[in-house]
Amino acid sequence: MDKINKVAIIGAGALGVMYGWNLTKKLGKDRVFMIADENRINRYTGEGIFCNDERCDFCFIDGSKNSEEKVDLIIFATKFTSLDTAIKEAQNFIHEDTILISVLNGIESEKLMREVFGTDHLLYCMVYGMDSYREGNHVHYKRIGTVSFGDKSNKITHDVKLVEEFLDEAEIKCEIPKDIIHELWSKLMLNCGVNQVAAIYNTGYGSLQVQGEKRQMMIDVMKEVKEVAKYEGIVLTEDEIKEWLMILDKLNPNGMPSLVQDLRAGRKTEVELFSGSIRKLGKKHEIVTPLNDFLYNKIKEMEG
Repeated sequence: MDKINKVAIIGAGALGVMYGWNLTKKLGKDRVFMIADENRINRYTGEGIFCNDERCDFCFIDGSKNSEEKVDLIIFATKFTSLDTAIKEAQNFIHEDTILISVLNGIESEKLMREVFGTDHLLYCMVYGMDSYREGNHVHYKRIGTVSFGDKSNKITHDVKLVEEFLDEAEIKCEIPKDIIHELWSKLMLNCGVNQVAAIYNTGYGSLQVQGEKRQMMIDVMKEVKEVAKYEGIVLTEDEIKEWLMILDKLNPNGMPSLVQDLRAGRKTEVELFSGSIRKLGKKHEIVTPLNDFLYNKIKEMEG
């Protein structure tokens, strides 16, 4: 494969719609597809999906049916709770060179994808600096952020070059870090703090951007994750925490993390990706994780 011509996105949440609509407007409906099942397609086309108050004219394809339409890149932007279904649907659109990327939070999605698709064309990815959020069938954002991705080996493979060229063509900012697994852990550290603390206080980014109890708790949670990461061979630093705080402080104060959006909408959250992961690793290494234990139990209670 010399070029990524066709791309499909699974998931019509805040990230899926934001990326999907930007790609569609830039590249055209003949190159960008949204995968969903028949019921969702009927609902999306009937009620509409809006991005910054603009109705999205997506090209939908039914993921529950076998298809002759094959794509060169599939972006998984679904919720972790729906990833198993998304993986099954994606198989209908894959050819031998199709590249796979997940923009899900945490360090778990690639593990599940690897079990089904193998590692030949699976890239690791994390996205940051965006402030998109979804309310009903409306997605809003001011900052589209950056896509950070790479091969697990950290080599500049042919697939990595193709994705970089594709994102450049689509005018979506991207970067290839020196160590993508480290980047995934660093983002997990951020999310355990920001997502979970915002969730238990039912607040947006604004109240985490000012000094006070919420911001300090967020920082303490990130430090707890930093300690757990060390036992997994991942060295996170205080400087990284400071860098994440600078990024957080530039986000739309009215925006809100995904856990807050899910709780307000009555949806099951992705807490298992955050404190759920940290708690498991804490038990594995026999170290205590009191803050993540508290957040996990509190969010589970709020879900109920």
